[in-house]
Amino acid sequence: MKKAALNLPNTLSLIRVCLVPVFVATLIFMRDIAVWGVVVPTLVYILTAFTDMLDGKIARKYSLITDFGKFIDPLADKFMVLSSMIAILVWLLLLGKAVLAMIFVWVVLIILLRELGVTSLRLVVAGKSGIVVAASLLGKLKTVSQMVGTVLILLEPLLADYVPFFAEYPVFSYVSMAVMTFTTLFSGIDYLRAYLPYIDSNK
Repeated sequence: MKKAALNLPNTLSLIRVCLVPVFVATLIFMRDIAVWGVVVPTLVYILTAFTDMLDGKIARKYSLITDFGKFIDPLADKFMVLSSMIAILVWLLLLGKAVLAMIFVWVVLIILLRELGVTSLRLVVAGKSGIVVAASLLGKLKTVSQMVGTVLILLEPLLADYVPFFAEYPVFSYVSMAVMTFTTLFSGIDYLRAYLPYIDSNK
């Protein structure tokens, strides 16, 4: 029996999975290369994030939603988010930015716990009641804040080469981490508030 070819949204999801290790490798191994050591991983990350925004829109607009897509799209999303966060933490440590790294480790922990919590909630609610836990407005804001915040954190060392103020006071990184933490926490709380009542603790 001939297997059906992957549709465009699923192909974009698979491309996203493949781009994540490319981002991690360029970020870590090109860190000592002036300018390009920042530009290349940032461009790879932007391309990865672009596939994340594009595949869902195409699938919904052209009714290309498949069982494989329901599996690979959220998997690719989690792979991108968690891998990029951990890679940036390692990158900050390798660059000797100990203070930023100590703050960012808490951001990574909050994001990790939130993703695990919401994913588990989706699985349980869908299994018990058949309700699909759709992305909320706060959830979408969380995703955007993580993407934009990641790009700003990546680009700030390049900016610091031209504006010494940012080398001593990485304002964009601090603000990005604060916004990412805020949206991650509140979107997680919003999901719990909305869907926790569907879970019976006695069953």
